[in-house]
Amino acid sequence: MPVPTELNLHRQSRVLEVSFDDGVRFALPCEYLRVYSPSAEVQGHSPEERILVVGKEDVGIDRIEPVGNYAVCLHFDDEHNTGIYSWDYLYQLGAEQTERWQTYLDELAQSGHVHKDRSN
Repeated sequence: MPVPTELNLHRQSRVLEVSFDDGVRFALPCEYLRVYSPSAEVQGHSPEERILVVGKEDVGIDRIEPVGNYAVCLHFDDEHNTGIYSWDYLYQLGAEQTERWQTYLDELAQSGHVHKDRSN
């Protein structure tokens, strides 16, 4: 799997830009990273246990903490900081961003939650 060569946090736009050694670059919104946190709190211990995280449209990242040479821990401003984002998982989130984001929006709609789109 590719390894990140650069991580840039854009606080105002709430986007984490990740560049990998294979030349691929992803712009991952903080909300997206938060709702797909790899923590057990969000993911549970099986796909059936995953919870729908709502109300994170304005979440940001306060700091990024390295975890060895294989991952980072993202400290969100809603005090969530238990997810360890491996390089493989960050790459997967980037590669599957369109599909995963649509799944999230569909789940929000099915739950009756109205997503506050910040781009309008």
